Amino acid sequence: MGDGTIGIAVSAPDAAEAVSQIRHAEALGVPAAWLTSGGGGGDSLTVLSAAAARTERILLGTSIVQTWSRHPVTVAQQVLAISGLAPGRFRLGVGPGHKEGMERTFGARFRAPLGHLTEYLRILKALLQEGEVDLDGRYYSAHTSMSRIDEVPVMASALRPKSYELCGAEADGAISWVCPHQYLRDSALPAVQAGAARAGRPAPPLIVHAPIVVHEDTAAVREAVRSQLGNYPRSVFYAQMFSSAGLPVTAEGGWTDEMIDAVAIYGDEAAVSSRLTGIFGWGASEVLATVVTVGDPKESADRTMKLLAQVSA
Repeated sequence: MGDGTIGIAVSAPDAAEAVSQIRHAEALGVPAAWLTSGGGGGDSLTVLSAAAARTERILLGTSIVQTWSRHPVTVAQQVLAISGLAPGRFRLGVGPGHKEGMERTFGARFRAPLGHLTEYLRILKALLQEGEVDLDGRYYSAHTSMSRIDEVPVMASALRPKSYELCGAEADGAISWVCPHQYLRDSALPAVQAGAARAGRPAPPLIVHAPIVVHEDTAAVREAVRSQLGNYPRSVFYAQMFSSAGLPVTAEGGWTDEMIDAVAIYGDEAAVSSRLTGIFGWGASEVLATVVTVGDPKESADRTMKLLAQVSA
């Protein structure tokens, strides 16, 4: 997982389209592709196993597998199968998700999410990187071994400083989601470094999620972000993050122009390249791009992905 890699978040209505998009990204030279929990209209790990068998170079990852949906031993077994199809190309990202969704979907008792995540990470890393686990924790128990070791990186999602500190101490990377870049530079990265220092280990990579579109019309870009990115500022946890970043949610809620400009990367090729160079300059290791489209979706997406491939080369 080298510095300067830029990947894309793939969004598709079904598995076939998700695999097709991943293959297209590889053909354009995009270095990495990521799927959310419902990636491809279903299960991201299942979809990525198909993509692993039909691609050759592109890195594949989850951002994220929700911890409440399955036991970590089950995830490790699935990951070992995918990694066998794409040796050295798979990266696992896990995270607790959101309280409302996890309780409604899985009937989860959403409590102590960071405590759950800590044990989840320890089980996954033990199995995938050491080959066996023997843990009786507060939230999980796991006693088993694997047929082989694949050294798959095990990363976690993060939003507030404590979660970034946890990633620094326990994970192989921290994956942000729609955070202002100044907040990532001034709060998240130091938290990752502090957590790693307390654990006596090198700081793992920080992967910066950013909506990206190569397009010159500011008003059109802002409208596209509002329509395509979801209502994250209305979520209490994201609202708290934006407030601590100096971007409080307005009475109307939703994305303000200031929030969009702090999170999204847009402009012509030179402007987008400059913003990406700046992110790597202050210490981010990778960028995970949600490709926003303006105008013709395919033409717009291809314009952006071609630039991402060039910058990451």
